[in-house]
Amino acid sequence: MKKTGMKTLLDGKGVERVLSRLTHEIIEKNKGAGQIVLVGIASGGIPLSQVIRRKIQVIEGVDVPTGFVDITLYRDDLARAGYQARMKRTEIPFSIDDKKVILVDDVLYTGRTIRAAMDALIDFGRPRNIQLAVLIDRGHRELPIRADFVGRNVPTSRSETVLVRVEGSPEEWTVLLKEDPPGKGE
Repeated sequence: MKKTGMKTLLDGKGVERVLSRLTHEIIEKNKGAGQIVLVGIASGGIPLSQVIRRKIQVIEGVDVPTGFVDITLYRDDLARAGYQARMKRTEIPFSIDDKKVILVDDVLYTGRTIRAAMDALIDFGRPRNIQLAVLIDRGHRELPIRADFVGRNVPTSRSETVLVRVEGSPEEWTVLLKEDPPGKGE
């Protein structure tokens, strides 16, 4: 029996550098932060959107409206999932009409989570555009979705999992690659 392994892709300093670069790219592409809002996808995108918000405050002196969206009811696999969906909450306490919405998530994989998040956002209004920022793009897309801002491209196999931890102090943040036991995820 093969033992599962863990590999560190990013330590705390690495995550911090990647998020700083993503923040600068977001500001540059949007010619400042005046028309953007940040929406984190529950649950991994929420802490990332908060970090990006703080970085924008430091760089631009602008307090960007930040919220989060739960995609549970928008998933395309609810009927066949065979489990009781656990609802989180959505909190977008501002108008997204005619705004540049930066959708933030930790890992981009098949694209299905992003599709569900875009469906959820449209229920809140009509944004000028929706841009996607992800910490890790691991490939294996099932839908024609790509990120506008990518922290790191990490080619993976389907038998691997990317684990992102952005809680506690920045020194504790990590991105790990875990090899799943044979038979799982295939």
